[in-house]
Amino acid sequence: MNIELPHVGESVTEAVIGKWLKSPGDRVEKYDPLVEVVTDKVNMEVPSPASGTLINIIAKEGETVLMGAVIAEMDSEDASGEPATPGSNVESTQSPAPNRIGTLVQGSNVGPTGGEFLDTSLGVTETSSPTSTPTTASGAANGSRKQKGFSPVVSRLAAQHGIDLLTITGTGLGGRVTKKDVLAAVENGGSSAPGSAAHRPSEEDTIIEPSPIRKMIADHMVKSMSEIPHAWSAIEVDVTGMVKWRAQNRQEFEATNGVKLTYLPITLSVVANSLVSNPRINSSWQDGKIVLKGDVNVSVAVAAEGGLVVPVVHKAAGTSIADLAKKIAGVVTRARSGSMSLEDVQGGTFTLNNTGALGSVWGGAIINHPQAAILTTEAIVKRPVVVVANGIDSVVIRSMMNICLSFDHRIIDGAEASEFLQSVKSGIEAITAQSELK
Repeated sequence: MNIELPHVGESVTEAVIGKWLKSPGDRVEKYDPLVEVVTDKVNMEVPSPASGTLINIIAKEGETVLMGAVIAEMDSEDASGEPATPGSNVESTQSPAPNRIGTLVQGSNVGPTGGEFLDTSLGVTETSSPTSTPTTASGAANGSRKQKGFSPVVSRLAAQHGIDLLTITGTGLGGRVTKKDVLAAVENGGSSAPGSAAHRPSEEDTIIEPSPIRKMIADHMVKSMSEIPHAWSAIEVDVTGMVKWRAQNRQEFEATNGVKLTYLPITLSVVANSLVSNPRINSSWQDGKIVLKGDVNVSVAVAAEGGLVVPVVHKAAGTSIADLAKKIAGVVTRARSGSMSLEDVQGGTFTLNNTGALGSVWGGAIINHPQAAILTTEAIVKRPVVVVANGIDSVVIRSMMNICLSFDHRIIDGAEASEFLQSVKSGIEAITAQSELK
């Protein structure tokens, strides 16, 4: 039977073969992990669809493979224990194996401050037939880089002269690399800019070969910035009341709910409710149309050992702060232990990133494609602020926080972005030490 790379979501089109866990000739049981793969959402182990013997590995380690492509062959057994007909596919009625997820790569700042989110569209595999051997992301045997955005002429010319196309700044439409760009790079000693030879690696430099994950992050950064016309807006928020409420309720909250009370679930609650009243912010651009999302599923950046990950808090609008805190604690634990499920990373409609935890006071994040916007909450800093009371100006010390919105200008105009930011600002500033938050 043929073993195909399973589809893990409608937005995931391909994956990089990381490491084969079984070798040809090995006996495998149904659901035994066969191979580790890296997608634009997660690292995961693909389980065996049936019991039998692995006889041939088609997709080699490091290759980029389209979802649904054949990656290996095996002699399988049917329910009676007899070998199945070679080349037959597993029955569609079989129950799926539980997905075991490793480290999420939303990272790049795959995540929010660098843009989430991985996408391998710049390394699309070229295949001549469903059973043909996939081409690696780094190119075919001749060393050319057959990547989306590079024409055959450009790829061949670059290969002939030993030019790395990823080092060339394209001057064509949408930043595409043209034949003229490659020829210019040849004249300049392999770079697209005159005089760049002085910037070639020296003996003192350290050269790092990017991992498949880092390459996917790089590709996604280019995709997000090239396909989405970014615009930015930021305002400051007086969070003195929220700080006091948390200090006053923290001990009782944690004793009652069994999770830590941070500023994140409080802010998330306000943001989620603001998205309901500002639906354009909770949307995406698809095939020339604006799709307003029915659910508010907020992707939240989490620092994990393998990098920044961005699990999703589903149906966040209308959810209590206690339940949001529990959901966040759950996904954070799973993210850092490498036990996230596909549900944890799918369906995000908007991204919230607490860059303030890193000391940042202002940031212009890259949007998590294909979402329409991403909001960063920055560090809370005590500052002197002018307050007007009864017509009298006075200077007082307040806890202040900047919130910064990056938005897709195809969907959202400045007025709509400002309306959303003001909604978030009003919601946070309405919190006082006496508020009865749920």
